Amino acid sequence: MNNKSWLYWVVICFCFLPFVSPAVALCIGIVFSFLGIRHDSIHRYTSRVLQVSIVLLGFGMGLEEVITASKSGFVQTLISVSLVMTGGIVLGRLLKVEKNTTLLIAAGTAICGGSAIAAVAPIIKSENYQNSFALIVVFVLNAIALLLFPFIGQRLGLSQEVFGNWAAIAIHDTSSVVGAGAIYGEKALQVATTVKLIRALWIIPLSIVLAFFSKNGDKRSIKFPWFILLF
Repeated sequence: MNNKSWLYWVVICFCFLPFVSPAVALCIGIVFSFLGIRHDSIHRYTSRVLQVSIVLLGFGMGLEEVITASKSGFVQTLISVSLVMTGGIVLGRLLKVEKNTTLLIAAGTAICGGSAIAAVAPIIKSENYQNSFALIVVFVLNAIALLLFPFIGQRLGLSQEVFGNWAAIAIHDTSSVVGAGAIYGEKALQVATTVKLIRALWIIPLSIVLAFFSKNGDKRSIKFPWFILLF
């Protein structure tokens, strides 16, 4: 293992320390990425770590709180996903953006960021450059949201529950939703995680619809996120 790899793993361990906030960890990751310090196999573990963290978070939540958040979250996410997908497609046509790029960004924005893009890409047979562009757009917006949402919420005096719902509906990726919720407070984290995971489930009906209308896409790429059941 070379010096860069050692340094990479040291930084990962540092980010797990309790006094390192998600925002600080994000900034460190961005800096290391620009410096070219990375480990090629890390992508195999990042999604698993997030899934395990979410399942463990579920063990610390009360059943009554989860049921309450789930009831309101279903309606909120249904309205949010429908409006964002429709608005994204219309805006993409007005701006004359390529159809596949529009669908990728709309799906990533409406549902669960990079995970939605990864699920939709093989269905619509998008090109690599379209996937990369959509991921960059979503990543930039995620980073901005993670840093700004807690600050805005505090300035507006939002309650823990209101902020949790807002973060879950407005922020793209699950990791950024969890990060923003954790910064704001324990209650916000619980609400944000529950509503966000309900929102993430909409990738299944969306994938089915896209697969139905796609002539050349990969119909076998639709997968159920089983870790949500464990949560």
